[in-house]
Amino acid sequence: FEELYSQATQSGLFDDFETGKISSQYFINLLKFYLPTQVSPNAIVHAWNAMILDFPIKKLEKIHELSQSCPVFLLSNTNELHIQVVRRKYKESNFKTPFEKLFTKIYLSHEIGMRKPNAEIFEHVCNDNGIDPQKTLFIDDTEQHILGAQKIGLNTVHLTKEKDLNNFLI
Repeated sequence: FEELYSQATQSGLFDDFETGKISSQYFINLLKFYLPTQVSPNAIVHAWNAMILDFPIKKLEKIHELSQSCPVFLLSNTNELHIQVVRRKYKESNFKTPFEKLFTKIYLSHEIGMRKPNAEIFEHVCNDNGIDPQKTLFIDDTEQHILGAQKIGLNTVHLTKEKDLNNFLI
């Protein structure tokens, strides 16, 4: 799995899935070629979704607070399997604000056919909202996404373990 997928490099299979070019079923069937024959489709989905973590309430509170004073957009490389789990886990967090209301607008790679770090996705979000990249801050935890955003002139903050959302936005 580590050969096929990591935050830094991905095979075309994962790019195609995250840009909506292939369905969940096709993705699972293709993954079966790389796995022992006894691994079931359900086991693949379970393993694939295991990387989705819970929502820390403090981060949700910070995003909600920020969204009260300026537009906040979600731009995520994701897929139709992951977004179902994300929405379920968000609901289980019992955060008072509905997921869709936490952001001015949500952009999901599998729905718009583009993914980070490609400049076209950043340009799409900016153009769609009349945003001046030089007056906009993009925050992400992946260096290659930061570099992609910088290519179109976005101001950026690279989140790390030392610089997380809560201590950055205090």
